Amino acid sequence: MMFEPSKPKSKFKRKLWSALLGAAAVILAPVISMAQPTAVVPHQIIYPGEKISFEMVKLVDVINPNLRPGYAKVIAEVEGFVSKKTLLPGRIIPVNSLREAYMMERGKNISMVFSTNGLMIVAQGVALQNGTLGERVRARNLDSGTIILGTVMQDGTLRVMSQ
Repeated sequence: MMFEPSKPKSKFKRKLWSALLGAAAVILAPVISMAQPTAVVPHQIIYPGEKISFEMVKLVDVINPNLRPGYAKVIAEVEGFVSKKTLLPGRIIPVNSLREAYMMERGKNISMVFSTNGLMIVAQGVALQNGTLGERVRARNLDSGTIILGTVMQDGTLRVMSQ
């Protein structure tokens, strides 16, 4: 059985119905406008390698409905990340122009940890690659000169895998 909305038959009912729809439009207008998409844009020029902070960007409403996808929509998507290319003020920030900040930088001294069956060995080394949390990175042991492979840990150390 199909139900169709009934149309008001009298002039009074039509005016009342029209007034109700108008009032609903006025009440719902702020809710509808809140659904407008937003984008993150820089306040200033952000150069490659710079870490993006909250003060460097702002949130703006998107007025171009034909904007291609792949841009940052909220500040949390860019805060703490590092720019891979120059970002200009007032232009959207493509998410593919950002990378995570490195926890381990090439050429820096690091601690390498190897643990198994209750035995824990800690040695000093030099990172041979940049790395973020969970990435596999090569490093050189300062004592022996051997190159090892390990995983970057939360505390900035390199967990060495058995070879």
